[in-house]
Amino acid sequence: MAEWFLYLPQSRLAIAELVERSQAAEASGFDGVAFLDHLETPMAPESPIWEAMTIATWVAAHTETIRLGHLVLCDVFRQPAVLAKQAVTLAEASGGRFELGLGSGSMPAELAKFNLSTAGPVSRVDALGETLAALTNYWGTGDRPDAVQVPTPGAPIPIMLGGTGPRMLKLVAKYADWWNLPATKVDQIEKYLPSIGSAQASVQQMVAFVRAGQDRDSILEKGRRRFGHLGPGLAGGDAAQLITYFGNLERRGAQRFYVWFADFAPVDTIIEFGETVIRPYGGFRA
Repeated sequence: MAEWFLYLPQSRLAIAELVERSQAAEASGFDGVAFLDHLETPMAPESPIWEAMTIATWVAAHTETIRLGHLVLCDVFRQPAVLAKQAVTLAEASGGRFELGLGSGSMPAELAKFNLSTAGPVSRVDALGETLAALTNYWGTGDRPDAVQVPTPGAPIPIMLGGTGPRMLKLVAKYADWWNLPATKVDQIEKYLPSIGSAQASVQQMVAFVRAGQDRDSILEKGRRRFGHLGPGLAGGDAAQLITYFGNLERRGAQRFYVWFADFAPVDTIIEFGETVIRPYGGFRA
């Protein structure tokens, strides 16, 4: 049966609110929580945003069972040897709950603004491939014993890659345990599945969740107003409708859902979604 992750961008929220939401997700049946990785909030640079690895570490310290990851860490932000050490440390500190999500960088203007890179998309994907190869060496699973860092991972650290370009999909097939399909392409999942090798497929899905007692039309209209630009990446409805919707996604090949809430995930929404969607969910067997 598919897994459920709460996608929780760490923008516009206090750190205590991120912890509170993550704890609510853990108590409500979510398997994991994922953050984003930017130096400024996408499309709203005036809004404060917290650093991605630090937030994951802090949430790990305040939770017990929920897995932690990112959609996705930007390869350009971290030198590979340092990233390898960070990942091993967080995986150990969290009791094996950390997953390493990586991408080549989705906002070139951000990279240039902070003097990180002016490379084009092809060069950035090539650099990500070099990072992935280096990680195998640092973690003791590659072909360079002289490059192994100590300690090596106590258990394999799952790698998740996002993206749909041909070069990225080759990296997915070679290195990834998980592959994530961006929200705007959720309706194309079957197109990409043959290219991801043994990786498991996840989808990023914005949800306009109509909670009990709420006006359906109002909630759906607000969701469309805020996130209609996501196209098929926005789904709306009450619990029963969402169970059917996610069941169809699983039937089509999704093995994990990164759920992103149009109301910015207040605790009550997380709890009700867990009680009325996740716990009764029957997946493609329904």
